[in-house]
Amino acid sequence: MTASPRRVGLIGYGLAGSVFHAPLIAATEGLALDTVVTSDPARQRQARAEFPDVTPVATPEELFERADRLDLVVIASPNKTHVPLATAALKSGLPVVVDKPVAGTAAEARDLAALAEERGLLLSVFQNRRWDNDFLTLRRLISQGDLGDVWRFESRFERWRPQPKGGWRESGDPAEIGGLLYDLGSHVVDQALVLFGPVTEVYAESVVRRPGAETDDDTFIALTHANGVRSHLHVSATAAQLGPRFRVLGSRAGYVKYGLDPQEAALREGDRPGTTADWGTEDASLWGRIGSGESPVTGGGTAVPTLPGDYPAYYAAVARALAGAGPNPVTALEAAAALDVLEAARRSARDQVTVTLR
Repeated sequence: MTASPRRVGLIGYGLAGSVFHAPLIAATEGLALDTVVTSDPARQRQARAEFPDVTPVATPEELFERADRLDLVVIASPNKTHVPLATAALKSGLPVVVDKPVAGTAAEARDLAALAEERGLLLSVFQNRRWDNDFLTLRRLISQGDLGDVWRFESRFERWRPQPKGGWRESGDPAEIGGLLYDLGSHVVDQALVLFGPVTEVYAESVVRRPGAETDDDTFIALTHANGVRSHLHVSATAAQLGPRFRVLGSRAGYVKYGLDPQEAALREGDRPGTTADWGTEDASLWGRIGSGESPVTGGGTAVPTLPGDYPAYYAAVARALAGAGPNPVTALEAAAALDVLEAARRSARDQVTVTLR
């Protein structure tokens, strides 16, 4: 007999909940979206229309009252709610997935990890950019030795949004944990740590450029890894010309890749994993190039087929972990290590110093 799918409660049905989590949960064998928390009547109607079997409720408290019929809680609500909601879920006896950043500080992340361990429950952090097409391709190139010893890793997550959009993500209130450093910065720092390991020094420049903006919208972070690799990370909402997503320089060759993974755009358009054979693939015209001594812009080097992006792999791994058949795909302690770097970057930018991590 086939085991019944594990029932998932999703807190939050804004961008993160409706575009990323709900479709990926619904597409995962072994998981079933059961309950969605949103106080917005329009979003409740949207959830019912998109997932007819789901039960919308208005508050997290109503979800926790249904804890005995749930097997997993996913937290996709504003950043400031992540710690209290994850704490409440774990104390209710429920495994938890939390969108990034899991917390505002590394200490809070480690406290959550300790609570989960004490309760014997899964606590995983949704770092979906580990399954971007370009990142998967770069990991393979490095593991195969195609670049030789990597000397410098340049990563850019840039946008052109000259007018602030408002909302909690752009709020200047520190309690909201907004700004690009903790938003896009969570992605680029996590990727750097996955590729090159622990960091010993952090330098950052973080500014507010747009009139009316309240928090950082243009940030640069320089990391020195313990193995000697230097990571130069850029996150910006004010980039009128977008640079390469990756430029990676090694002792044998370099790799340059432009453009973003197509999965977010597909999800925003309403496409769903499992409904198309070419999920996560991109046109050959967007492939990165590997070579030495030439510019990829003028045709130097050789095109490298980009591996398909695979966001569904995250929740598939969560399902296996819940079944005791595989590891947690992203632990809270890994997220805490990234928060150590983000906190150091915030201090570096504020005090104009280089921060040493031990």
